[in-house]
Amino acid sequence: MLENLLRPSHLLLLVIAALLLFGPSKLPELGRSFGTMLKEFKRGARGDILEDEKPQAAEIQPAAETNKSS
Repeated sequence: MLENLLRPSHLLLLVIAALLLFGPSKLPELGRSFGTMLKEFKRGARGDILEDEKPQAAEIQPAAETNKSS
């Protein structure tokens, strides 16, 4: 059943339906949003988001050290 799912005629029907539903001006924006969503999902699945939220050692400096004058 699934082997017949991605025939060229079926893909063409999906593209035509998307054009009718969203219009040609919205499709690039929807594609970018979908790509961004997939990228964030993959990052979350790997656990990269937790590592990105941790502050870097160079970013953590006491206020007294950053305001020193020579």
